[in-house]
Amino acid sequence: MVGRRALVTGGSRGIGRAIAAAMTAAGHDVTILGRNRASLDEALAQGVAARGEVVDVTDVDRLATLAGAGYDILVNNAGGAGTAPFLKSDRALFSRMMALNVESAAEAMRAALPGMIERGFGRVINVASTAGVKGYAYVSAYVAAKHAVVGLTRAVALEMAKTGVTINAVCPGYTDTDLVADSVKSIVAKTQRSAEEAKAHFTASNPLGRLIKPEEVASAAVWLASDGAAAMTGQCIVIAGGEV
Repeated sequence: MVGRRALVTGGSRGIGRAIAAAMTAAGHDVTILGRNRASLDEALAQGVAARGEVVDVTDVDRLATLAGAGYDILVNNAGGAGTAPFLKSDRALFSRMMALNVESAAEAMRAALPGMIERGFGRVINVASTAGVKGYAYVSAYVAAKHAVVGLTRAVALEMAKTGVTINAVCPGYTDTDLVADSVKSIVAKTQRSAEEAKAHFTASNPLGRLIKPEEVASAAVWLASDGAAAMTGQCIVIAGGEV
């Protein structure tokens, strides 16, 4: 496979870091974006990517400038979840979830696609979630946002179908990342349950009985970026051990 230029948002931690490392290992020239300079520098020191830029993806002007710099592969990984019962999920929470998870992906795509179309090749991979294909209680704003990411992926894929550019989503289940680790700590603090009991909350829905590994998501992303995946577009690939 010919090495290409790749941009991974949220690439210094978790799934994004695993995708960036796998893209680098596959021979691509990878740039990662993240909000924390120290985390970016640590990732770069470990060979995860060739370079890193500090950016908050809700800063759409700066994001668009970076994403429009001639990348062949765009991985929209940056995102986040907000937890609250629906009746306590106000407009601000919904707006924040949409800006972070959906609008950032749309802006990056809008910036990157013209160059991809001109070159006749492009791969966009949006990191959604099983929350994009099913519901979860107490995260309604996040679920709505991830459903929107999947819908955005499918719609834009149809518009790009004859250009050589593919648009796909990967939808991981609960994954062994800092996000889940922090959630486990929160459950322990609030309920006095043990860490093992709290972790079981996240593994119970997975028929494999474990968390998904970030590298398992990364493997799917690398394939979607390859020439061999040219006929794959508008798809939502669920990586959840059979949960969905």
